Amino acid sequence: MKNKFCYLLERFCVSILFIIITSCFQDKSDKHKTVNNTTPNIILFVADDHGTDALGSYGNPVIKTPNLDKLAAEGVRFTNAYCTSASCAASRSVILSGKFGHATGSYGHVHDYHHFSTFDGIKSLSNRLSDVGYLTARIGKYHVAPESVYLFDEVLNADPRNTVEMADASKGVLNSEKPFFLYFCTDDPHRGHPFKPEKWDIPNSFGNKPEGYKDVEQIVYDPKDVLVPDFLPDTKQSREEIAQYYQSISRIDQGFGRLMQHLEQAGKLDNTIVFYISDNGMAFPGAKTTVYEPGIKLPCIIKDPTKGKKGIVNNARISWVDLTPTILDMADVSYQENEFHGKSFNAIIDQEKPNGWDKIYASHTFHEITMYYPMRVVIDGDYKLIWNVAYQLDYPFASDLWAASTWQGIYRNNKEYFGKRTVKDYMYRPEFELFNLSKDPGESDNLAKQEDYQEILESMKLKMKDFQLNTKDPWLIMWDHDNSLQGTGVNL
Repeated sequence: MKNKFCYLLERFCVSILFIIITSCFQDKSDKHKTVNNTTPNIILFVADDHGTDALGSYGNPVIKTPNLDKLAAEGVRFTNAYCTSASCAASRSVILSGKFGHATGSYGHVHDYHHFSTFDGIKSLSNRLSDVGYLTARIGKYHVAPESVYLFDEVLNADPRNTVEMADASKGVLNSEKPFFLYFCTDDPHRGHPFKPEKWDIPNSFGNKPEGYKDVEQIVYDPKDVLVPDFLPDTKQSREEIAQYYQSISRIDQGFGRLMQHLEQAGKLDNTIVFYISDNGMAFPGAKTTVYEPGIKLPCIIKDPTKGKKGIVNNARISWVDLTPTILDMADVSYQENEFHGKSFNAIIDQEKPNGWDKIYASHTFHEITMYYPMRVVIDGDYKLIWNVAYQLDYPFASDLWAASTWQGIYRNNKEYFGKRTVKDYMYRPEFELFNLSKDPGESDNLAKQEDYQEILESMKLKMKDFQLNTKDPWLIMWDHDNSLQGTGVNL
């Protein structure tokens, strides 16, 4: 009887152990159940310093961007899409985290001695997609850190100035049996080395080379034909540099076209969502590193084969802080809304005038470490408020923008105006700048000190403070020494 009892007890224990082990394996496999044959592939194509000023689909009749224009014709073009900081590394950290850089430690550039690195506890878009079974791959510009936070399954190699070569190097990912997320980042149309030419009036190359690039058709623009945005001076130097900028963008367009060809050959066109965005505006003074519209209002074209409408224009105000939750939503990956500062706009992509999308925020603190000039922005309806936190300082220049012949042509010749602004107004900013964007899209009429707008100004300030409080912005302390977010300084 005793032996029989021991035998039954032994069998019972083995059965329990078997259930526990199989449950553990089941839990592990269930982790990847969100990906299946209907899970969409996702391509996030990010240009470097490309504004809305230089795309055919955004109204430029001179520049040749047929492949990106085709994407707009087959998808949705957003006219009010914004980055949160007009600086490469800071912007990219937001794209991949869904959080403002002031809350993640991504205050500015990550390379060399700048070394602004994202906090270890942040979980990025690529890591989240890898966790549910996506193949994640990146190619081209990275410019975020640490790698453990922004981890990809595969790192592809190609010349980041040759998007055709980059597209060819991506074929293996496009043919993956698993759903894929491809983070495709060009160096174009960023200014090229040397940033400081031997003669001050030589235009920057924007990565263009006299001998061109393998498999890329050189499309050269005559400086007299380019369109000079009204925030820039219409000078010989500006036109020569814009012509180089256009040429670099046409190279991007060819690589994008090649990537779409490979996607079609892989049979994935109907199951791949494609984004085209830029990290910040054109690399000219008055755009990049500023929070004026040319610096933060950017192209955003999305083609989602699951959406019914094509070729539409969406006027919702969306932000790069919204990209991570949107992409996770598209991939049907679960998350808690309070994990991000942004919100998914997946449900309104194919709507032209969705309700409730009229407010965005921006937060810029550094570009290079020597460029301390924190700015916070709220746009709500027609009004935009900029808070220049360090307004007592003169406005700092990125090293490449200072050396730009476009700027030097004004600076060396003691010109009074740089575009619509005086040089003095560009260099020395007031604490607050309030604009009515519907009446003054060029942001030339500061309403902050006008008596009739004091109520609006105070209302916008309150919205800005709420934004800073909700996103744990350390620079909240600059409002009357408000230290409510500050800890004790003691690690417990």
